[in-house]
Amino acid sequence: MMGSVALVSGQGEPAARTAQAPAAVSQAAAPADVARERQLVDQYCVTCHNARLKTAGLLLDQLDLAHLADHVDIGEKVVRKLRAGLMPPTGARRPDPAALDSLIRGLENTLDSGAAPHLPPPGLHRLNRTEYANAIRDLLALDVDATKFLPSDDSTRGFDNIAGALTMSTALMEAYLSAAGKISRLAIGEASAPTQAVFDVPPDTAQNYHVEGLPFGTRGGMLIKYQFPADGEYSFKVKGVTGYFQAVLGGVKGEQLEVTIDGERVKLFDWDKEIANTTGNGKSTPRIPVKAGPHSVGVTFLATNDVPGTELNRPFQRTMNTPGSIPGFLFYPHVGQVWIEGPYDAKGATETPSRRKIFVCHPPSSSARDEETCARTIVTRLAKHAFRRPTTASDAKGLMAFYSDGRNEGGSFEDGIEAALQRVLADPEFVYRGEREPAGLTPGQRYRVNDIGLASRLSFFLWSSIPDDELIDLAAQGRLSRPEVLDRQIRRMLADPKSQALIVNFTGQWLNVRALKTSEPVVNVFPDFDDNLRNAFQRETELFFNSIVHEDRSILDLLTADYTFVNERLARHYGIPNIYGDQFRRVTLPPELDMRRGLLGKGALLTVTSNAAHTSPVARGKWFQTTFLGVEPPQPPPGVDTSLKEKTVGDTTGNVKAPTMRDIMDRHHTNPTCASCHKIFEPIGLALENFDGVGAWRTEDDGSPVDAAAVMVDGTKVDGVVGLRGMLVRYSDQFVRVVTEKLLTYALGRGVDEADMPAVRAIVRGAEPGRYQFSSIVLGIVKSDAFQMNQKEGAKADVQPAKAH
Repeated sequence: MMGSVALVSGQGEPAARTAQAPAAVSQAAAPADVARERQLVDQYCVTCHNARLKTAGLLLDQLDLAHLADHVDIGEKVVRKLRAGLMPPTGARRPDPAALDSLIRGLENTLDSGAAPHLPPPGLHRLNRTEYANAIRDLLALDVDATKFLPSDDSTRGFDNIAGALTMSTALMEAYLSAAGKISRLAIGEASAPTQAVFDVPPDTAQNYHVEGLPFGTRGGMLIKYQFPADGEYSFKVKGVTGYFQAVLGGVKGEQLEVTIDGERVKLFDWDKEIANTTGNGKSTPRIPVKAGPHSVGVTFLATNDVPGTELNRPFQRTMNTPGSIPGFLFYPHVGQVWIEGPYDAKGATETPSRRKIFVCHPPSSSARDEETCARTIVTRLAKHAFRRPTTASDAKGLMAFYSDGRNEGGSFEDGIEAALQRVLADPEFVYRGEREPAGLTPGQRYRVNDIGLASRLSFFLWSSIPDDELIDLAAQGRLSRPEVLDRQIRRMLADPKSQALIVNFTGQWLNVRALKTSEPVVNVFPDFDDNLRNAFQRETELFFNSIVHEDRSILDLLTADYTFVNERLARHYGIPNIYGDQFRRVTLPPELDMRRGLLGKGALLTVTSNAAHTSPVARGKWFQTTFLGVEPPQPPPGVDTSLKEKTVGDTTGNVKAPTMRDIMDRHHTNPTCASCHKIFEPIGLALENFDGVGAWRTEDDGSPVDAAAVMVDGTKVDGVVGLRGMLVRYSDQFVRVVTEKLLTYALGRGVDEADMPAVRAIVRGAEPGRYQFSSIVLGIVKSDAFQMNQKEGAKADVQPAKAH
């Protein structure tokens, strides 16, 4: 089915609007400037990077600086290392800062002069799992868990929306087809057989406090957002957290467990009599009538028990250490699992958000003519949003054929609509983003994408979803690409709640916050770490980035902002007093919490860059260098032992003691093979050593004082995170370029390499007058040739493939 429909995203731009862009032409720099640059390179770089030593494969003594654009890969590598302060290396002579800045700008100007837009040929871009779920939400007003339908997507260049990695296999095609059938039935709300949906509470979740979204006066449990498939009766089974021999844990007696639907109580369990004695089998409610559609199911304890001395009896924030609890202390019982079973006596669906979205009309009678007229209205609207363009007569004719088959086979109007909807969801134009080339192009000819294509590019960049009516209508009228209209639409889209997708997806991948889900610090070493803290870390980072986006702040505030967002759990971890409750709020960081300013102080980033049992200056240093400076450290040579072997060492008095992290790191410096790289990134990680493996502040490590002093590769001496942040601010020009480069990669859905750097620098220069406000970076990306143009297949690449930095 999917291969039977041509991929058309609207008509291409008329040939009159296309233009043959000139190929990149190398333009010689002014002789005086080249002479100055040559002198600096010879004095400070050629000592190592020459034809005899060939350090890092760079022969800078043979590089023609006057025609650097002919050697883009080398030129960009040199510029990146110089801007990041990573060259000249530690201990080597360094030029005067003004002279170094002049050299960098001169090299960049030469690289930028005459550079043509880098426009890889067009191709198909499959929706990734996140985009698919968001598209279903916006098309059908239906929230689905895409993990139940589709496998995870491969990540490359740091993101999972890169077109080249979003391949299609036979198994994946079958998954999309199966999802189309299941989702269409769920959206229509047809009567179905009873099923079981199981929801697990993460075993390291502490349930001593109120859970956001549940009724006040309750504690613990879980809140479940569930799409009930049909009107009918449902039962809710609750199981407690169990230990060895399936015994339900929790020493506090007299607890009552409340089950709610949309905040209304439907059952109150006596925990001791009905659940605690079930040996882990749980207890079900009676069958309860529930209407089809989305509802919130709450399972939580009434906060009526106040255990005397509870704070003293609970030594750690983490309350359970399954498969057993911490011995010798009182514990509240915890909800471990909830089952939703049903529907029983199903009757289909009467009124749901998805049905309101689909059935924009109802036939006034059961005549075939009235039904077909309404059906055509429905499928035309569905196709417009699913295919992200105005619906053609051919589209409507094809979908109406499926409607007719479904109507005849199922016997009802709704059966026909379900069949047409299933066809829409299985169509390649829904699953793929495709752009048709204008006719008459020659191989390699560049052209501007039409407004329909621009609307999709824009919506998937800022919303990770399909365009709305306003975007499609403006595109159909040919008005979207007008500068003043495009400006308004970008600002409207950034202000829309759907832009939360940009925040979650971009920070989750650029900053690797997604890795928190699999982060499992060793319980015996970090007994306070639990799922509550894990979720708080993620929420803090997202809210912080959200403030940059929606307050339109400078992206430099990512480094220096003197505020953050905390709830009670996170505030305790950070040592922030007088914060109570599970709701997050913005707090200004006082001088004594200066270490928490900006991204460097965020527990999420400090945790995902640590090992399970201890910090890792190597991992943190590499992460810092890659994330903030845009330089990927090399992998260790084959055969090098990368494990941390904690041999005992002697102190100045001859006593034997456990080695500190600095002692362990110092071993790298005795091996020249290791030292050449470790001296670049390792000091960065050591400067963060006041943060333990879960981001808590410390002044001692296993009884030894933490030494966070370090000397950076450029000779800068820093003492801890505050000094490191100050150093990063000095290299803020490079940080801005890195953030822009990452945003451009995410926006384009393809790798950004050396040939794209002139575009990155142009975007940064355009944002500089406004001190790099977030909107100015986004506007620069959207208005760039890389975002708005394409190139016909068949031409040779402008540059060689990107090389590792």
